[in-house]
Amino acid sequence: MDVVNQLVAQGQFTVIKQPLGFIKVLQWIFAIFAFSTCGSYSGIFKMSVECKNRSDSNLDIKVEFEYPFRLHQVYFDAPTCKGGNEERLFLVGDYSSSAQFFVTIGVFSFLYSMAALAVYSFILEKYRENNKGAQIDFGVTAVFAFMWLVSSCAWAKGLSDVKTATDPERVVTLIAACDEPENRCREVFEPKVSGLNTSVAFGFINLILWLGNLWFVFKETGWMAAFAGTYAPSQEKQPAPDSFGQGGYAQQDPYAGTQGGYQPDYGQQGGYNEDGGYNQGYDQQPTSYSNQM
Repeated sequence: MDVVNQLVAQGQFTVIKQPLGFIKVLQWIFAIFAFSTCGSYSGIFKMSVECKNRSDSNLDIKVEFEYPFRLHQVYFDAPTCKGGNEERLFLVGDYSSSAQFFVTIGVFSFLYSMAALAVYSFILEKYRENNKGAQIDFGVTAVFAFMWLVSSCAWAKGLSDVKTATDPERVVTLIAACDEPENRCREVFEPKVSGLNTSVAFGFINLILWLGNLWFVFKETGWMAAFAGTYAPSQEKQPAPDSFGQGGYAQQDPYAGTQGGYQPDYGQQGGYNEDGGYNQGYDQQPTSYSNQM
């Protein structure tokens, strides 16, 4: 408990009140609703076959089916109306691929939403550091939005096929005894598929949530500034070599600095002396070289 209390004390749960975290909570909740309503489903329907010879009839034929809807493995025994014999019949269709795909996306969405909430609450600074975490989050969110679109559409089509394959009026046509006009076949109880209809609705609600979350994650990536044209220049412009100082106009001598050799001083006046030599005018006489005759 001490570890839990310490984590809670260090957490930044105010992010849940913001759209970025609040939508993640909704995604977490509706993902649970989506995969649970589909993955936990089991249904049953009943039929009756009334033969010309009442002793051969069966008025309570039960057919049970469940997730993942491999209906071709579901069977039931129906009377043949010939001496009390029965025949074993199987339903038609295998719709496990679309159902399992839908449930898988729901489970992974649940896990990712829970992990993202933990990151937002405890390491939000690292998430926003260099925008790397937000950019990864944006990519994963876009993938899940696309997966919810595909899985929801696939499961909606699969559910339609499941309803058709488990329609008692349609299943009755598989019984050979029902082809005889003297025998009477009818449905007694239809399967309740309201839970499966709800799972499809939750699938498209998750699609809307993940699409809407793209905008709030996109604002965290920093790409909005790039699209707006606001960017920091890579280099600052160097100042001009000439500048005006308080004492007047000063010009840099291009020959001063790193170049060696003779550096004349233009600030002092020179002249010829009596011996005909040139007086440099320096306070300290420079080293002179004379040719030896």
